[in-house]
Amino acid sequence: MKYFPAPAKLNLFLHVVGRRADGYHLLQSAFRLIDRADEIGIEPRADGVIRRVNAIDGVSLDSDLCLRAARLLKERTQSAQGADIELVKRLPIGGGLGGGSSDAATVLLALNRLWNTGLSRSRLQQLGAELGADVPFFVFGESAFAEGIGDMLTPIALKPAWYLVLVPQAGVSTAEIFGAPELRRNAAPIPAARYADGFGSNDLEPVTCARFPDVTRHLNWLNQHATARMTGSGACVFAAFPSAEAARSVLGSAPAGMQGFVARGLDRHPLYDLALSAGATPS
Repeated sequence: MKYFPAPAKLNLFLHVVGRRADGYHLLQSAFRLIDRADEIGIEPRADGVIRRVNAIDGVSLDSDLCLRAARLLKERTQSAQGADIELVKRLPIGGGLGGGSSDAATVLLALNRLWNTGLSRSRLQQLGAELGADVPFFVFGESAFAEGIGDMLTPIALKPAWYLVLVPQAGVSTAEIFGAPELRRNAAPIPAARYADGFGSNDLEPVTCARFPDVTRHLNWLNQHATARMTGSGACVFAAFPSAEAARSVLGSAPAGMQGFVARGLDRHPLYDLALSAGATPS
């Protein structure tokens, strides 16, 4: 079985700029990959069967985006192959780090190569959008300014950074936060070219903090050491530091019971080269 990384993401800012008639929210955000990752083990099968070979607390077979991604790719490409899939979970579930979406994207990228299905990156992004709003970004595989429902992506250049990510023990429901009546939904949109480090805020943060005091506690503590923000709908909060040593020093001073990790910002997904450019043919 070969193992492939499924890195986490941070929302460096997240503004809600509107809402579509179908209920989906219109967003602007800056996505950055970090080197903290789940791992996906994949062993192709010749008999067409797709199965997960290990149990994961909190990830049922019915809700597993890895399995859904593999089945979607098989269906759309009419591949006769299958796969045994092992999900090695290192990212917190419901933390706002995009773990499930990243897992799905890694399955699409890896099986596209292992099954030799030859889909372009743009086609894999389209498939990813059927699985979840963040999946296209992980297939896109670069730091990006996101618009629409998160599927309109423009590459951006970001400064090198190390991040301290704190993980409150709070089960945040993304649907609950986006459905909150007090959520601000009228942020003024900006052109992607105007984005710069430190811009904006996270419009979901006040809603999540009002419902989950532990997120507020982590955010307030981290703000004493650097400018801190929540990623996604939470629960994780983060701050950027110029070096790994600086980030680890702050983590080392955290109150007892406060958990977190230090991760480096990535400019590209580790599996970026597994997707083909539009119009390319598989080798």
